[in-house]
Amino acid sequence: MKYLFFKMLVVWRRMRHGMQARYMDRHDVGRQIEALMRRIDPNAAWHERANWMIDVAEWLRHRPAVSLLDRQAWHQVRGQRLEIMLDWLDQHRDVRRTVQNALQKTLREATGPELFSTTGLPHEPGFFGELAERLARMILPRHLSPTDLSSLFTAMFPDPDDAAWLLELDNDLLVRLWKLLADDGISHMYWQQIEEAITYLTTTVIADGISPAFRQRLEPKMPMRATPFLALRREMEAWLRANPHDQAALRSVRMLVAVCHAQTDRIYAHLDEYGVSVSLVYRVERMRAHLQRIGRLIDVRAAAPGEPRAGRVQLLLADLISAHHNRGSVRGLMRRSFALLARKMVERNADHREQAIARDAAGYRKVMKGGLVGGAVIAGTALLKITLSKLGMVHFFEGVLASLNYAASFLLIAALGGVLATRQPAVTAPALASRMGELDAEGMRDLLAESGQLLRSQSAGIFGNLLAVIPLTAALCAIGWFGLGAMPLTPEQARATVASLSLVGPTPLYAALTGVLLWLASLVAGFADNWFALRRVREVVANHRRLVHGLGPLRAERCAAWLERNVATIAGSLALALMLGMAPVLAAFFSLPLDVRQVTLAAGTLAAAAFSLGWQSLATPEFWLAAGGVVITALLSVAVAFACALALALRSRDLSRRVRRFAMRAVLRRFVVRPMFFILPERAHAAAQDEDDEDDEGEDGDGGSGHGEEDPDHIDGGPGQAGQGARARRDKEAETLPEARRRLA
Repeated sequence: MKYLFFKMLVVWRRMRHGMQARYMDRHDVGRQIEALMRRIDPNAAWHERANWMIDVAEWLRHRPAVSLLDRQAWHQVRGQRLEIMLDWLDQHRDVRRTVQNALQKTLREATGPELFSTTGLPHEPGFFGELAERLARMILPRHLSPTDLSSLFTAMFPDPDDAAWLLELDNDLLVRLWKLLADDGISHMYWQQIEEAITYLTTTVIADGISPAFRQRLEPKMPMRATPFLALRREMEAWLRANPHDQAALRSVRMLVAVCHAQTDRIYAHLDEYGVSVSLVYRVERMRAHLQRIGRLIDVRAAAPGEPRAGRVQLLLADLISAHHNRGSVRGLMRRSFALLARKMVERNADHREQAIARDAAGYRKVMKGGLVGGAVIAGTALLKITLSKLGMVHFFEGVLASLNYAASFLLIAALGGVLATRQPAVTAPALASRMGELDAEGMRDLLAESGQLLRSQSAGIFGNLLAVIPLTAALCAIGWFGLGAMPLTPEQARATVASLSLVGPTPLYAALTGVLLWLASLVAGFADNWFALRRVREVVANHRRLVHGLGPLRAERCAAWLERNVATIAGSLALALMLGMAPVLAAFFSLPLDVRQVTLAAGTLAAAAFSLGWQSLATPEFWLAAGGVVITALLSVAVAFACALALALRSRDLSRRVRRFAMRAVLRRFVVRPMFFILPERAHAAAQDEDDEDDEGEDGDGGSGHGEEDPDHIDGGPGQAGQGARARRDKEAETLPEARRRLA
């Protein structure tokens, strides 16, 4: 047993430290190189020679677990190791010939342009196919194949930092390494594969560019032969047949690549009109990546005769390494695709009529009046919910009937022009995103102002709902008592209801969960509006033959316009009703003690319970704890739903994590310092005074510095002062790989 344990420990250490551990136990670099170089056999199988090349790359890359050198110093160490290895081979001519024969034989047998046309590029036709392919690559080991040189290349450079190290190698080392790796035949073969890769990538770009989904968003009436994508094919074929250094053909090809790249920007601009889909966003991003790779390959092929090609090949290989690691990230794929999708979603005006935003005192009163209508409807909804719960049905059917009850009530509120408290409209995230800009001093001021207006609208809706639902529920209970002689709840049920709403208990957790459901319902409303535009349902309904024959052209057009205006409201109401009714059922299925708490329904239920217990219950501590639970339900549900909407709006702007955290902290800080700013309507002179205070805060460095925090994303002065300095410092510190490539080129 002890022997088996130590054997497993040895196997684990080998798998953990990799193949280079067998050479790194020798402290003499010369002995390490000799043991590594003399192991190669040109007559061995291709996989053995490929694994030897991977071992050489691991030896060059090896870094001890504990080191005092920084990243730049280790790049120099790797370059020194490569130089020492080449010097050692020059001193041992017999080993050099063996190594050279093995390397050239391995590269000669590896065929196909996949290294240049697929490495680091999304090649699946759809988003979910690409996602499944990346997940499978994470689980399954990568297979080395002589027909796919990209597998060997990516295995030799598994670290994203390898790209920066490769860029720092000087030209002399690159020339010496190229002489060791390739002869004229191999050079010709790989230049031919570059041309094949250009042809393949151009074909995929053309296939996407002339597809109906793309042409619909560009120029639907333009003849296909006149599109820049087919022109790119003609010019690219002419340039590939001609001399690579033909400047006229080269300029034409570069211009058309730039035009096709500009077409992708036009597609993004038309997403607002025609709707957004994950598949379309993925295909646009894939086309942009292919066009960038085409430009890189054109640079390599078009190198002047006197210009050293080693530098451009170096840039190409570094680009392949960085693109491979970016593509290999499942999280990166989802982040890029869904961040862009979120941005286009929030840029659409989903439904500006779903809830009036209280931008002034008149708007505040208007929202409160709508809240009175909503509270009146919810009073009947709460009593009907209590009646359904007393039927003793199966839990699933009880949830279904509760969902139908909620759906009918929410749709009735929308039809009457009422407002439901804590309901997040689909316009919340677009309204926040439209106020962000660069999030400098002015952008932060606009964001805080828009946040205050949205939360004041929620407060007005809550006040209106509560002012209507409590007395109307009590009045309905009194009518039932005098007319039918029955209380809505028995004393035991009433006491249990009051205890379930208590502040001391799981009510805050349920309120936070309800806030998430409210936000999800607003997303459903936005997606429904987007789907309506994407499928062009308005045109379909307005021109439907049977509908036009039955209603007439004018009524059919009005019906289509009404659907377009109200599809987000209908979808959001149905989604919220389904989630509120079925969430407890789903939680009970998994034996989770979860429930939902909507403030208006909770207030109506508490009023019915208090009526059943009698007016003396109002003096009990249990009742006031339940009343506190209703208050905390209102606060947490609104806060969580708004925080989710703000996070979505910040994500849609593709801001850094620091900037997002700072924006969230700024809104939270304003709520702590001035809570009435988000609750009561603001007068005109108060708004002017608030702007002056914010200007003073900006001059005095309010925000992170005022609380002892030093946030690099905080804008102390204005857009032209410390904000630009902070951005300049960040840009300088975050020097990226493409900038290094441009300098080297």
